[in-house]
Order: sequence, then C-alpha cells, then structure tokens
Amino acid sequence: MRIHAYTSFTYCYLNRARVLAATLRKYHPDWVIWAVLSDKEPEGFAIDWGAEDFDRVLTVEELLGERADSWMFGMDVVEACTAIKGVAMKRILAEEGCQKLLYFDPDIALFNPVDNIVNALEGFSIVLTPHQVDFEPTDDKSAILDNEICSLVHGVFNLGFIAIKNDKEGIRFSEWWADRLLDWCYDEKNIGLFVDQKWCDLVPCFFDNVLVLRDPGCNVASWNISQRKMTFDEDGRALINGKLLRFYHFTKLGVVGDAMTMRYAKDNIEIYELWRWYRDAVVSNTDPRIPKKYWYYGNFDNGVEIPRTARKLYRDRSDLKNHFKNPFHVGDGYYGWLESETQILVKEESASGVA
Repeated sequence: MRIHAYTSFTYCYLNRARVLAATLRKYHPDWVIWAVLSDKEPEGFAIDWGAEDFDRVLTVEELLGERADSWMFGMDVVEACTAIKGVAMKRILAEEGCQKLLYFDPDIALFNPVDNIVNALEGFSIVLTPHQVDFEPTDDKSAILDNEICSLVHGVFNLGFIAIKNDKEGIRFSEWWADRLLDWCYDEKNIGLFVDQKWCDLVPCFFDNVLVLRDPGCNVASWNISQRKMTFDEDGRALINGKLLRFYHFTKLGVVGDAMTMRYAKDNIEIYELWRWYRDAVVSNTDPRIPKKYWYYGNFDNGVEIPRTARKLYRDRSDLKNHFKNPFHVGDGYYGWLESETQILVKEESASGVA
C-alpha cells in the first residue's frame, strides 16, 4: 500500500512547506510527498529538488497545459494555490499504486503520526476536519462571532486538510472538486464563496462514506484553541485535551496569528512554545534569494502589479479570454486593451500614489 501526501504553495511559502515536508518525513518516512507549485523560480534562485524532502513536484503548467497562463491570470495568489488542489488531487490519485492521499496546507506541521486518519480511510472514502469540535459558551459573544459565526461565513470544514481513499467515491469527489475549483475557487463571500471551503460544506450531502473527524488533535489552529488545551505527557508527546496533537495549522504567522493566539490560548504556555518552535523552523528554512511577497504571476511582464479588478474582469468575460490567450503579455495584449478601454490601471496607479 502506498500513501501519498501533497501540499500547494508558491516560493514565498517554500520555507513553510519545507517544515511540513520535514515533519511528514519524520513521522511517515515511507510516504510519497508531493509539492504542487503555482509559481516559477525568481531570478537568481534555483532549487535543487533532490535535496528537499519532497519526492515529486507538479507545476500548474503540467496540470493545466496551454490554458495555464489564462487560468492563472484570473486568480490571486491564494485563489490559485487553493484552486489547483483539486486538479492535483485528481492527478495524484491516478498515480499507479496510490491508495490513499492526504492534503496538508504548507503552514501545517505534524507532531505525532496521523495513523488514526490512515486507518479511518479503510472504512471511509473522504475525511474532513471541522473548524470547531465543540461549541462556545453562550455568554462569550466574541468567541461565538470569531469561531461559530466565522465558520458559518467561511465554511464549517478546515480545508487546510483533507484525506481521500482511492476508491469509487473518492475518485467521484476528486472529479467534482477539481471541476468546481477550476471554475469557482474565488474569495467572493458576496456570492457565498470562500475559495474551496464553502464547497466542501456540500460534501456530506453529495457523497457517501464521509467521516467528519472530530478529533481535537487534528488541524488545531488559533481560531479553534478556545476549546482545546495543550499539554505534554510524561514521554514528551504533545497532547490536546488529553489526545495526541496530530498536526497544528500555523496560519497567519505574524501579527494576526499572534493576536488570535493570545486571545484564545490565554495562559496555555505550551501553545506559545509551539509557535516559537515554528517561527524558528520557518526562519531556518528561509532562503534570502527569494524576495518577500514574490509571485511570478503577480505582475504583467513589464513588472506592473496586476490589479484584482483586472483579474476579475478577465475571468468573467469569455471574449477577453478567447482574444488574449496570454494576458500577462504587455505589447498589444490585454494590458494595452486595459489602458485604451478602461480606467482600471489609472485608478490603481492613483490609489498607490504613482504619478
């Protein structure tokens, strides 16, 4: 039996993806670990994948072929890295010998084996983890707003993780998810979408053999620690509510993550120790040759940052997509059309203070 795991990221998140891959390798050395890249190397940086903990690498060009540039242009960086997860899942499940597949966001780290999930895939085709596994106290309106209502808005499942068995139902899910994410993986809460998460609210309705894993030690994060207490046992193993801490989701590393952690970890010192370990691990895996906030697909080929409004206009109009096959190209391409036919670039320059 071969178990595969994958993550999706850009080079700005390579430091975090390295931490994830190292912890996957530590606790599951026999797994096949995949990197899915929605990016291209920055100038002056070349990665030696043979020296990394990843076994296989997939790029958006390999997954989407000739439509890659057109599709990537319609996405911001979060949407792109999220949306490609479905196509990558479908592709990896087609790999010979792949019987079980687990996805982890790149800002996750394992602290104990996830054998409980692997074993669950014997009887289930799909495993999801909810954001919350217990409700907040009625008198804590702030926690209800941050956690329960936030789940209602953004989706009840944390799609930083999902596990799939390579059976009929798992494949059926992967095909549906790939299709929906290719066409509808947008951060547009005004129409009920928050990238991939809201889609998976429908999974228990559409598919059989679905396990909602209410294990407090899985997918622990700053937004759900209000009902989870971290300790260590006598053997030094990390525990959450007395159960093994399987993996922690270190989302929003920085000011936002710190604020949410302080709000809900309170005096749980072990949580802060965990974050300190993660910060050190990320720093030690950071390559200074990768510019901060770098994303190859973030700019037109003249270096001008692509406004979100320009992306949305392009993806919403089939005539533009059909006419401008490579919208990143300046020349007489989409950029020139924007300059002559719209005020989008002018508005963006004015907003940024560019004369």
